[in-house]
Amino acid sequence: MTLLALGINHRTASVAVREQVAFTPAQLEHALEQLRGLPHISEAAVLSTCNRTELYCVTDAAGERTVLEWLSRFHDLSIDELTRCAYHYLDNDAARHLMRVAVGLDSMVLGEPQILGQLKDAYQHARQMQGLGGELERLFQHTFAVAKQVRTETGIGKNPVSVAYAAVSMASRIFDDFGRARALLIGAGETIELVARHLHEAGVRKLIVANRTRERAEQVSSRLGGQAITLSEIPAALEEADIVISSTASPLPILGKGMVESALKKRRHRPVFMVDIAVPRDIEPEVGELADVFLYTVDDLEEVIEENRRHRQVAADQAESLIEHGVGSWQHERRIRNGGELIREYRHHGEALRDASRDQALERLARGEDPAEVVERLAHQLTNRLLHQPTQAIRDAASHEHHALLDAAPRLLLPAKPAFEQPAPKANRHKDNTPA
Repeated sequence: MTLLALGINHRTASVAVREQVAFTPAQLEHALEQLRGLPHISEAAVLSTCNRTELYCVTDAAGERTVLEWLSRFHDLSIDELTRCAYHYLDNDAARHLMRVAVGLDSMVLGEPQILGQLKDAYQHARQMQGLGGELERLFQHTFAVAKQVRTETGIGKNPVSVAYAAVSMASRIFDDFGRARALLIGAGETIELVARHLHEAGVRKLIVANRTRERAEQVSSRLGGQAITLSEIPAALEEADIVISSTASPLPILGKGMVESALKKRRHRPVFMVDIAVPRDIEPEVGELADVFLYTVDDLEEVIEENRRHRQVAADQAESLIEHGVGSWQHERRIRNGGELIREYRHHGEALRDASRDQALERLARGEDPAEVVERLAHQLTNRLLHQPTQAIRDAASHEHHALLDAAPRLLLPAKPAFEQPAPKANRHKDNTPA
């Protein structure tokens, strides 16, 4: 059987295609059930995120096409279009790909940690749907062990490279004590969620999240003990904010020079750190002209991001080395297991032949046949049955000039020749002239 990894990701497919191929939580159970029931497929797991959809299967030679056609049917997508953006890996390459995905080496943001949690969710879903057998179960467990080793022994996750983290990192250079700082976050999307989390982890406890709808702002702020307000309440909140970070989809600026100038007067000109992550910008550029405002845009964060990216690249190189070692150990264990399975099958075959010959011999003895003749026939019959298949395989290999098989046959079928015994040391023929 073959291990197959087939999928698309942010490098091979547009957002439009990734949206079509993604599995919603409601679809996942049905999809796993169908995938597991396909001919040629004995095990299956599905990983589906915003940036990738991947299917991991244990299959035979025809399975790859079967999986591709099923994915096309399930999402009503042209198989030609799917083929153009799909990639596939087999056996060791599939194991290597899964490990690289687990540690974030194949992510849009190098080393991002969220993918490992998503992969563990995919593993649990597959287990619940009985999609995992011994092969995928062992591979996922081995992958999680390698990912833990990479996270422990490298700095792959110690230098975040997101815009959200870069904004918080720059703020930390200005404020000596984050615990006393008050932050106003404008927007409630994924970036602001990350900013809020990073600020909280850095020690900021006074968080206000402003959004067009208060309900969405509460979803972000409540998890971190913050406060939710609407956009119309920003002027009052601005008077108390030491840190302002904004990321909305508004086509027009939300903070104007006049609003900020008014807030600064009430703050008695205590400085304010502002980061405008939005494109188009949420904060008028003229705000940066005010004496007590430190205003940065997403372009200003690039230096921080690039510096952290360099640190992560060094860790990524170390991670690649650990993954290669992980693939090698997985491959070694797999070979041992395959050898064990072959031994068990061969022994089962031999035992079945033995039992059949024994039963026939007992029947003859029960009929009163001569025991010596029965034993002689038993030995002859059992020998022929045991040697028939290997003999036929050797003849076929010889006729088709399968030299590798013929070279291996003596080691598999014939007993090892005993080493030549070393001659005993000759006795000393010289007379012992030692005086008595």
